[in-house]
Amino acid sequence: MDISAVNVNVTVDDFDSVLSYADQSQWQTPDPSSSTFNASATPWLMGTYHKTDTVGASVTFNFTGPAIFIYGHTGPSYGSYEVQLDSAVSTQSAYAANNASGPSLLYGASNLAYAPHTLTLRNVGAKNGDAGGNTLFFDYLQTTVQLAPAGASVSNTTFEEDNSELKYSGVWNSNKSPNFSGGGTSYTNADKATVSLSFHGSAVYVFGDKKNDHGLYSVVLDNKTAEVYSGESGCGGAYGMTCEQMKPTLEYFASNLDDSLHTLTIENLAGINNSFFGERSSDGPLIHNVNLG
Repeated sequence: MDISAVNVNVTVDDFDSVLSYADQSQWQTPDPSSSTFNASATPWLMGTYHKTDTVGASVTFNFTGPAIFIYGHTGPSYGSYEVQLDSAVSTQSAYAANNASGPSLLYGASNLAYAPHTLTLRNVGAKNGDAGGNTLFFDYLQTTVQLAPAGASVSNTTFEEDNSELKYSGVWNSNKSPNFSGGGTSYTNADKATVSLSFHGSAVYVFGDKKNDHGLYSVVLDNKTAEVYSGESGCGGAYGMTCEQMKPTLEYFASNLDDSLHTLTIENLAGINNSFFGERSSDGPLIHNVNLG
């Protein structure tokens, strides 16, 4: 990693759509849409987590960058877990005699090649004499991206859902709530409805919510192959497919973009279930604009 460059840590919460759970039903979570939910009363990022007792349960993240760190929880009920980073596999234990007071580093790798990588976290359970059990607790992960070379200045531009630079096709509706950035959100259940944005910038973030009536959506950046993500509820266990995370969840992220004009297009894949896609920006940046002057 070029430490003289403009480097930024990107945090991915356990509910974010850029994560892919092999089987969401194998994980237990809190319900962030509950009237009694209080994120600030817990040490976990945004008050949420994914916990599983199922051996083999896994979550995968694709990223481009030189570093990756996974955070979870350690304590007497936890066992072993496996981390596969590209073709390299390592097994570690989250067992500890006492529960940690907050998020613990489960895995870290730095000085990776600045190239696309695939990370998979998999529950192994009690193994090799673990004193703990079969539980694995995942909170969030962080990766590092380079936004600009050394000496450049970086600024943030946020596009709310009603910004005229966003071009909609198909039938879209709006919803107002103080939970949303800027007080509003745009949503659709029309198949193949799209929203597009053309921009100059070195990185782009897209934020939205996750709910049980949401489904698949595709993202195309410039002329690259479409990437498909799921906006379905991030909840598991007793709340599986019934709750909503209205706080900003990361629905797409791309970095290392050149200084040419880029076009981002999101398409709702409603299918026979007429599932929804909800889009909004967060309090953080949607576009990182780079000034090399």
